[in-house]
Amino acid sequence: MNQLFKIDQSIFIRTVTLKVKDLVKVADYYERIGLKRLTETEREITLGISELKPPLLILKKVQEPNPPRKVAGLFHTAFLLPERKDLGNVLYHLLSEQIPIEGASDHGYSEAVYLRDPEGNGIEIYSDKPKSKWDIKPNGRIAGITIEMDTEGVLASRDENAAALFPVQTIIGHVHLSVSSLEATQNFYEKILGMDLKDRFGEQANFFAMNGYHHHIGTNIWLGRNLPAPSEKDLGLEGFSIIVTSKEYWLNLKEQLKSCGVNVMEQGENRFAIIDPNGIKIKFLKNSPDNSL
Repeated sequence: MNQLFKIDQSIFIRTVTLKVKDLVKVADYYERIGLKRLTETEREITLGISELKPPLLILKKVQEPNPPRKVAGLFHTAFLLPERKDLGNVLYHLLSEQIPIEGASDHGYSEAVYLRDPEGNGIEIYSDKPKSKWDIKPNGRIAGITIEMDTEGVLASRDENAAALFPVQTIIGHVHLSVSSLEATQNFYEKILGMDLKDRFGEQANFFAMNGYHHHIGTNIWLGRNLPAPSEKDLGLEGFSIIVTSKEYWLNLKEQLKSCGVNVMEQGENRFAIIDPNGIKIKFLKNSPDNSL
């Protein structure tokens, strides 16, 4: 059992959907860093780990997109690798292929490298440290840090003959958002969706999770306050989907959304969608932990 499933999570991120201008160029980049192209049409490309698993990333082509502007949306998509050696393999591959790396950090609970795709969408590739090494406070908060990653140690942990692709257990570990208001976003994710506030970085960033993880959702205002919601013609994040593995949470969430007057769309027996305070679409999918939907 890998480190990921040692944590009793009732939710996890399944897929991130991005709106892009140059569909082929962006898809080629994600293939180059370690994802596999699963399906392709003129308007949409999906990427992931295996044809037997749901995609991790959906790219949708936008015709005549808006010029770049500051809107709420994606700070980065974070791909969670099963073990440190996998991060070593990826880092070695990135360096060998001379793919630009924006940063490499130790966050106390994880080690991560940071990239940016050709249209400016942020990417984190990380592996978690054993939970015994996390700085878990008596109140349940999980304190993060940002220091220089032990690059030599990560590279030394790699497999000599590892494949260039991300390992098959890779998932979206978390999504980090640029938001319009920290306060409104905190109210939504904490009080309406029932996530725990696990850590905060001053008055600039908050981190939310379920059932003991360090964060499934990150939020920050580093791009500015009062950002407008993205329109259909704005490039970047369209939304993401969340797998719910807890029947109790699923039922409680639907009741909470109803009582709070949140508009619920695309309803079915095992799925529905909502829009968060920043104009970001979230799809909820009811499923078992093996993610076989």
